[in-house]
Amino acid sequence: MTINLIAVGSLKEKYWTDAIKEYQKRLSRFCKLNIIETPEARTKEEEIKNIIKKIKGYSILFDIKGKLLSSEEFSAVFSKKLLEGISCFSLIIGGSEGVDESLKKQVDLIVSFGKVTYPHQLMRVILIEQIYRAITIINNITYHK
Repeated sequence: MTINLIAVGSLKEKYWTDAIKEYQKRLSRFCKLNIIETPEARTKEEEIKNIIKKIKGYSILFDIKGKLLSSEEFSAVFSKKLLEGISCFSLIIGGSEGVDESLKKQVDLIVSFGKVTYPHQLMRVILIEQIYRAITIINNITYHK
């Protein structure tokens, strides 16, 4: 399985990159995780064009207005698609201004992690942790309680 995490902007603080590296290490025994950073642009439209160029496989956009999923339901998305023969996923975190409707129409699924707003750097860590949690659920590893 290959997971491409596509995010606008780059991480600068060491504590965020350290957290990401820890989860990348944990995930390495189950999948290939690629972190793809696209540049911040002057307009949402520009950012969307940069994101669309990077999407491969089944695409999931994270947006505050998306579908609320439990960790088990998020894991089930991966399980179902893997059973269907899909092994490449693109998980997308848009820019600080959000994404426009054109991207929302092109992705396969839109997911929300709640109504609260997270800093984009923290959202990456949360998302990677949830990917790890989903993989442990699929593999019956007792990380998820």
